[in-house]
Amino acid sequence: MRTEIETTYELIRGHVRRTPVIEISPADLGIDATGPLTLKLEFLQRSGSFKVRGAFANLLLRDVPEVGVVAASGGNHGVAVAFAAHQLKVKARVYVPTISDPAKIDRIRTAGATLVVGGDRYADALAAAREWQAQTHALDIHAFDQQETLLGAGSVALELTQQATVDTVLVPVGGGGLIGGIAGYLEGRTRVIGVEPTLAPTLAVALEHGAPTDAPAGGIAADALAPRRIGELMFPIAQRHVERVALVEDDDIRAAQRELWRALRIAVEPAAAVGIAALRTGAYRPEPGERVAVVLSGANTRPVDE
Repeated sequence: MRTEIETTYELIRGHVRRTPVIEISPADLGIDATGPLTLKLEFLQRSGSFKVRGAFANLLLRDVPEVGVVAASGGNHGVAVAFAAHQLKVKARVYVPTISDPAKIDRIRTAGATLVVGGDRYADALAAAREWQAQTHALDIHAFDQQETLLGAGSVALELTQQATVDTVLVPVGGGGLIGGIAGYLEGRTRVIGVEPTLAPTLAVALEHGAPTDAPAGGIAADALAPRRIGELMFPIAQRHVERVALVEDDDIRAAQRELWRALRIAVEPAAAVGIAALRTGAYRPEPGERVAVVLSGANTRPVDE
């Protein structure tokens, strides 16, 4: 998978940003650790999240019919598909649930995609998108359970290894596209820790049961980190290369958001703050001197309240 990710990156790199990293003292964010902390600023990515990497990978690696593409999303994937389709002059239709952040819905509309809002959860949007795809034969771009989506997301790890030397990387988990791509690229060379809200423990439940299994899907990050179950394609990768999953409470996610803004003037959505929440609460405790990186995955949200 590592070689495939490298090949995919060469294809998409002209369409995505090589997002920067910064190294800070953990104490800056109220974290009790002695090693350096590296932040991968993926929220600076085009369309506001890492999802655009997978969107471009799908559009450039697969044959797109004249009718265009269709996607279901909690928000960020829809923004990314709408943006990438607009850039490549492809028709796009995006389905999102009613819980999607208004900021993400506005960005999908602005990008020019046909937007359909309905259903309470991502699974409802996915069912509606699949019905449309069956009728029209549009190209379905899955938010996480698609090989090209994983290959695009894996380019985050490719960049990170070129930018910093780390022992461990903390990755937000929803459907598993990001952590699947990152773990697939790193292949055990760097420790990978998934981080999920306690109210949406998708990967944690799957690992406990030994297979993708329906899990609770709620909490403040539900539009980004709460599908009903983890992706089938990424799960074997997680079993091999994800050391464990740390769970964090909604109040701690919100506190991490506020601390990122207070200390660094970084405004990210709840899903992107889960790694910082895990470090601040001790859900993940680095060893002395351990070099930790955290992926700040997206910023399609409203301003943070101080």
